[in-house]
Amino acid sequence: MVAIIKTGHSIHRIFNYNENKVKEGTALCIGAGNYPIDVEKMSLKIKLNRLLKQAELNENVSRKSVHVSLNFDVAEGGMSQEKLMQIADVYMKEIGFEEQPYLVYQHFDAGHPHIHIVSIKVRADGSRIDMQNIGRNQSEKARKEIEKTFGLIVAQYSGKTELFGFKPISTGKVLYGKSQTKMAIQNVLMNILERYNYISLPQLNAVLKLYNIMGDRGTENSRVFKNSGLLYRLLNDNGKPVGIPIKASAFYNKPTLKYLEERYKTNETKRLMLKSRVKNEIEKLFIAKTPSLNQVLEGLQEKGINVELRKNETGLIYGITYIE
Repeated sequence: MVAIIKTGHSIHRIFNYNENKVKEGTALCIGAGNYPIDVEKMSLKIKLNRLLKQAELNENVSRKSVHVSLNFDVAEGGMSQEKLMQIADVYMKEIGFEEQPYLVYQHFDAGHPHIHIVSIKVRADGSRIDMQNIGRNQSEKARKEIEKTFGLIVAQYSGKTELFGFKPISTGKVLYGKSQTKMAIQNVLMNILERYNYISLPQLNAVLKLYNIMGDRGTENSRVFKNSGLLYRLLNDNGKPVGIPIKASAFYNKPTLKYLEERYKTNETKRLMLKSRVKNEIEKLFIAKTPSLNQVLEGLQEKGINVELRKNETGLIYGITYIE
């Protein structure tokens, strides 16, 4: 089992992410902890307000939301909802969240079985739950205990997911005319925005284009650009915009230019420790030889590194972005 814990500023964002998956038919809300009634009897308002009301008890906590995913080996498909809920309950107890309100969702949108847990880090008395090193300490202890108790396939978590046979992002390319545009773009943004360490819109677009999406500020003379706005657009297989662009503010997670600029600052420091691997893989391809461009692209692809070539109208390459 691999456990991934994320905190955030918006409770609405993670709640809506999971509930929209339910609407799409790719997830089910299978249970809850510390709610007054059974989950099947709860409206969306009851589910959300329980989290919001308790979170309001401490206005000094900026990152109040907690989003956990528990991921299981592909061979463990077919686990019952009862077993998944038991695992969720044990996990939340072991990381110190047994008294917190939480919702549990079973997702079906990836090649491996997994559940998502939505909670908050403000206690009923208004105090804040300290989550520093929780992944390394409490979560690791919980993982080992759950694997032993429930007879799960053991995963010595090292930041890698190869053992489980699943990709970090289960989102596929968005196809114009075959996907609900807004929902499809939103799903990709939810998966990408907090996982990649981009420090500019062109760098983010290098990732988004892998999914036939791009962020667009418009021309310098456009109203969108002058008002610091941002649009998201679908692309066809030739990388050309198609369909009607959607304002960033129209998405519930609000991936506006202001939001991205805050991410740039956060990502700047993270990139330093991560770029060495990409640099080393590139240098290996040039040891004792001068590979062709195609050989470089294929070699990096084998190592899980995508490359975006930026070309002018005559086909001349003027920039390269490497995406791990």
